[in-house]
Amino acid sequence: MTETSVQLSLDELAARASRVLDEVERAVVGKRDALELALCALLADGHVLIEDYPGLAKTLLARSFAAVTGTRFARVQFTPDLMPSDVTGGSVFNQRSSEFEFRPGPVFTNILLADEINRAPPKTQAALLEAMQERQVTTDERTRPLERPFLVLATQNPIEYEGTYPLPEAQLDRFLIRMRVGYPSPSAEAEILERRLKRRQDEAELAPVVDRDELLAMQLAIEDVHVSESIVGYIVALVSATRESPSVQVGASPRGTLALMKLGRVKAALDGRDFVVPDDVKAIAVPALAHRLALRPELWVQQVQPEDVVQECLSSVPVPATEPSGAEGSR
Repeated sequence: MTETSVQLSLDELAARASRVLDEVERAVVGKRDALELALCALLADGHVLIEDYPGLAKTLLARSFAAVTGTRFARVQFTPDLMPSDVTGGSVFNQRSSEFEFRPGPVFTNILLADEINRAPPKTQAALLEAMQERQVTTDERTRPLERPFLVLATQNPIEYEGTYPLPEAQLDRFLIRMRVGYPSPSAEAEILERRLKRRQDEAELAPVVDRDELLAMQLAIEDVHVSESIVGYIVALVSATRESPSVQVGASPRGTLALMKLGRVKAALDGRDFVVPDDVKAIAVPALAHRLALRPELWVQQVQPEDVVQECLSSVPVPATEPSGAEGSR
């Protein structure tokens, strides 16, 4: 984790996180749960895959979090003709100096929106893979580190697959969560229209709530959240259940186990606790694990979804008793 001069307590973290959500909700109306899930991933220093229909504020969500956290933002529209260098950057010959100089691509930012990531060919998707996993870019035999935080929010449309390149399992596994935004309720949609009429312009102007150093400090503060042995056992049992399910061809990897723990700690911190309880793990199990499962081919006809399998595992794995808060706090 990158060092920062700012230090925050868990109470300060929860207060700042609430203010961040309140400000983002000025632009993305009526989707508090989805916003909190995205913020959990950002605080856990993980990438987000948003899979949903067009026009449901996927791009707005990413841009809003960048504005509210005072971080640099870049957007790449993935298309079939997009080259790896269009993402990472490349060397350009400078006629004045008669030398090649590196021109950084849009990946050199803090929050990168990879819009419709499944429309780019595998070679370009792979160029993003190193940046996502290693937080670095290698070009011309030189490795260039990316400034922290570096977070990818990728989108894809679940209904248009013609002319697309589905993400391979190895790259899906790099995303901490896969989430959906969903349609707003009628009351929320009416609120969207009322706010648009009131501000007299399309874009909602959002104010920074935290800066880059504070965001890094919020990520670092998560390390103070305690995870008991019983919760560790519960997390391992859930992931093991996905591997043993008769519906699954390939279960969740150890990266999924780590994702459950990291997200569980963030969920606890946002709820004002310094220890994880089973409900924290259950709340983020589906978005953290479902995209990591490969179901048996014959189940596609029965329309069984990975989310269904994760829910079955949640129902079958015994939930450990919550330890008294005093025991947790005396760690």
